[in-house]
Amino acid sequence: MANGPAHNLFFALWPDAGVRDALDAAARKLRHDLASRGRWIARRRYHVTLHFLGRHDPSSDERVARAVAAGDRVDARRFELVLDRVGSFANRSIPWWIGCTTVPDGLVALWESLGARLREQDVEIAGSDSLVAHVTVLRQAERRLPPMPIEPIAWPVREFVLVDSELGGEARYTILRRWDLAG
Repeated sequence: MANGPAHNLFFALWPDAGVRDALDAAARKLRHDLASRGRWIARRRYHVTLHFLGRHDPSSDERVARAVAAGDRVDARRFELVLDRVGSFANRSIPWWIGCTTVPDGLVALWESLGARLREQDVEIAGSDSLVAHVTVLRQAERRLPPMPIEPIAWPVREFVLVDSELGGEARYTILRRWDLAG
């Protein structure tokens, strides 16, 4: 790895401004109603991770090129994702999330197609081997959040993206590539 901050690489669903506003309103309501301490995620960082590829060296284009080649070969159609519940995971950072009761078939098809194309390009997938569609809104919560319904947020998914995540003080995301889904 080159000197400088560490970087992660992942494929994601990236919300448009309207969906981002709705996610932010839901997160603010959670914060107001349940007042958990922790690290609330900035609205500009909201996304649904499709496949996490782990650490990468931004000075080397080979891994990114293979990931882009995989993205170029994905065959998937547009779909609607309805985020209608909140909850948390039981890991040590106790992340709170906004997720869906029902994972749409279109999301499953995209996730499976992308996973297959990544394997064809010999790109290692570092994340989970199962799809858990969620947007993290809080990390290091002081307590778990039991699953509960929220006002549904309709997200018309028209694209997916490849993201470089710079870790550290700045902690910024850079979209490296976008792919439109078939209409």
